[in-house]
Amino acid sequence: MTVEIRNPANPGEVVGTFPTLKPEEVPGVIEAARHAQRDWAKVPQPERGRIVDAFLDGLQARTEDIARAITREMGKVIGESRGEVNKALGEGRATTRRASAPIGEVLPSQKPGTVTYSTRRPRGVIVGINPWNFPFSTPVRKTIPALVYGNAIVLKPSISTPGAAFIMQEVADATLPKGLFQVANGSGSLGTALTSAAGVDGISFTGSVGVGRIVAQAAAANLTEISLELGGKNPVILNDASNLDAALDQIYAAAFAVCGQRCTAISRVIVRRELEAQVIDGLASRAKAAQVGDGLDPATTIGPLSGEKARTDVAGFVDRAITAGAKVAAGGKMIDHNGGYFYAPTILSGVTPDMEVAREEVFGPVLAVIPYDTPDEALGICNDVEFGLSACLYSEQTPLVERFVAEAESGMLHVNCGSFPEDHAPFVGVKNSSLGVGGSNGPSTLHFYTQEHTVFRKGQA
Repeated sequence: MTVEIRNPANPGEVVGTFPTLKPEEVPGVIEAARHAQRDWAKVPQPERGRIVDAFLDGLQARTEDIARAITREMGKVIGESRGEVNKALGEGRATTRRASAPIGEVLPSQKPGTVTYSTRRPRGVIVGINPWNFPFSTPVRKTIPALVYGNAIVLKPSISTPGAAFIMQEVADATLPKGLFQVANGSGSLGTALTSAAGVDGISFTGSVGVGRIVAQAAAANLTEISLELGGKNPVILNDASNLDAALDQIYAAAFAVCGQRCTAISRVIVRRELEAQVIDGLASRAKAAQVGDGLDPATTIGPLSGEKARTDVAGFVDRAITAGAKVAAGGKMIDHNGGYFYAPTILSGVTPDMEVAREEVFGPVLAVIPYDTPDEALGICNDVEFGLSACLYSEQTPLVERFVAEAESGMLHVNCGSFPEDHAPFVGVKNSSLGVGGSNGPSTLHFYTQEHTVFRKGQA
């Protein structure tokens, strides 16, 4: 069977047709991965790093193909798609550079003549389940550490954005052993088959909290190791800034990149009341100046939402917020253009912390402004949601910065900068934003993609 992919900026345009896998084919895929992994694990890790670097070289040569596939399938502005590709490659290179890093430690033994040490082995066969909004960078975050640390990987892309994954497969076929990297494209029933399959040693999932719970339950039945990267309701506390315009530029970019369809997008501006009017005006002027359109148009600054349901959901959040008492400072409406799924970048004022739009993940171009009077109040609003992925603070007051770093309930903390992670750093969350460790990025990937073993070695009996 095949699936047709349409352009969300122009739904009448078919941009690709891709094969799908049946759930009953999953055992064969897992067995092929297991067979390839046994030999791959015997390759010295530094050599694996060299081979994976060649895989990254092949992907880099396809940068424009991948970027255009991303934009045509999910609508992202082409500059953002190219940025996604380059960011992913940078993260991949950071991982391959760790191929020669220590993976264990020597421990003092309690017994004479004995050497005690820990080491790590590949976990085995990894299933990587990916979202539609970052169809290249998220798969790369799962694939590169899986391969460097000696695993095989079966990659399930979102069925709505599979193009980048199939390009990865083409490059893998030219650079990696057969069966080591496989794309399994299909619907939710395929995801269920993959997460519940016998012979899977680890599952790295990126997506919604609801689906993450289902994945965790499926994995528990087989005692399979999991790493879940889930949603966010990310705040910025704007207390003070020597250059308010620069701060607002960064906040606006972090809120509206990818049309707000990022798990790390800023969606709440918790602003000191004395600055509230300035901040609303500044953000509204930036939103009103946005050029909404097809992501392949060089003039476009914000592309479409991913589909009609996504746009309807965003419109519903805004409508309910208005009913609850919020005011629209900018946007707040659908945009009709070629039948695409466009929604104007929206700034909401008059938002209170108890409103739905201040607590639930909108996943669209909507930014809620919430005033506060004291640092205690700001930190309370910051933390009073179920999520804990990313949080930002703008302040040059050292005591407040120290409190934020110590008390903000988020996995990634940004001070005087927007919510964009670095290539070599762990991508982590707390509360309902994450479960497990090391499935996404940074040195902690070692802990998910390998298993620890302790050796007690005596010279002679």
